[in-house]
Amino acid sequence: MLVLGGGPAALCIASELHQRGVVVEGIAPDPVDAAWPNTYGIWVDELKALDLEHLIEHRWSDTVSYFGAGGSEAADQPLVHGIDYGLFDRAALQNHWLQRALGVVWHQDTADHLEVGADHTLVTCASGEVRKARAVIDASGAGSSHIRRPDQGPVAGQAAYGVVGRFSEAPISSGRFVLMDYRCNHLSEMQRLEPPTFLYAMDLGDGVFFVEETSLAWAPGVPYDVLKQRLQQRLDQRGVQITEVIHEEFCLFPMNLPLPDRSQPVLAFGGAASMVHPASGYMVGALLRRGSRLADALAAALADPSLGSVDLARRGWQALWPMELVLRHQLYQFGLGRLMGFNEQLLRRHFATFFSLPREDWFGFLTNTLPLPRLMAVMLRLFALSPWELRRGLVLGAEKRQEPGFRR
Repeated sequence: MLVLGGGPAALCIASELHQRGVVVEGIAPDPVDAAWPNTYGIWVDELKALDLEHLIEHRWSDTVSYFGAGGSEAADQPLVHGIDYGLFDRAALQNHWLQRALGVVWHQDTADHLEVGADHTLVTCASGEVRKARAVIDASGAGSSHIRRPDQGPVAGQAAYGVVGRFSEAPISSGRFVLMDYRCNHLSEMQRLEPPTFLYAMDLGDGVFFVEETSLAWAPGVPYDVLKQRLQQRLDQRGVQITEVIHEEFCLFPMNLPLPDRSQPVLAFGGAASMVHPASGYMVGALLRRGSRLADALAAALADPSLGSVDLARRGWQALWPMELVLRHQLYQFGLGRLMGFNEQLLRRHFATFFSLPREDWFGFLTNTLPLPRLMAVMLRLFALSPWELRRGLVLGAEKRQEPGFRR
């Protein structure tokens, strides 16, 4: 089995296959032990279920969001989530998978061309090397050119610009994690007509904070300079200055990428397989949950020597995207399409209503762990709880907005 890529998705599936006795090799453009640049958050209960809480570097019990406009005592009241949130120790997560994949051979190279035959797939690399495997899993990211998917129009990206650093005073309350701060009283009237953004922030301890301005989804993605300017405006409005930049973070990944053609003879995993959750932008929890199921199916299929690349890929796609998950994904993408038409006021109302649902409902929705009937019931309840303007937008879509001319 040959795995393409060297990020979280590639290490996850390579380690799961190796643990099942599958002979695995990998092709990655960079050393697989090179430090990962971006942060990865997760609800702690997701890791409890997998007995992986030890991979958390920071943990918060004071988890809140803000969905008021800001500028008044009532509008500045936080919505308390009442559930712990964690930030992965990136090195520990990476090492967890590497240790479970000891024995996997990684080639530092790039896969240029794939030729699928009856029994094997040949991978021609940028170096000129040609590698052969019974099956290939592309875990190299959403931008892979080796995975076919339908063209369903512009792909919306979740964009974020963040700073880990020290500040003249605390930008958020001590010991707190802020999932979404949609307060917008730091923006001009014209800026409020542009795609909404929110603050994602956390106290990392020892006077260090992470603050990140984020766009839920927009096509094309909100430019980094706009996000940086908005973050600065937000801090300025609070009288907070950045005194030391320890790390800058730039994120842009697709939220509504169409599902791949599941009849193709090359399997995918992670971003290449459209596993980013359309409702939240998260993926690591899905990798941890679904990697083992995919590896079980592939290990069983590989035990049959009569199965070639096409059949193995078919078994893999069926395990990775059973109809239950396909239908759930379609529901989530429909919902995201509606939210992308909402202005900041409608978004604030929507999320305030969403988080008024029972905790097990909104948690299951955001983690994609609700069975399809329960997911549909939760969405119907959300609709019933929503004010009329939100109901109209959820059914008909909000009034089409003009493509914004971002004000720098």
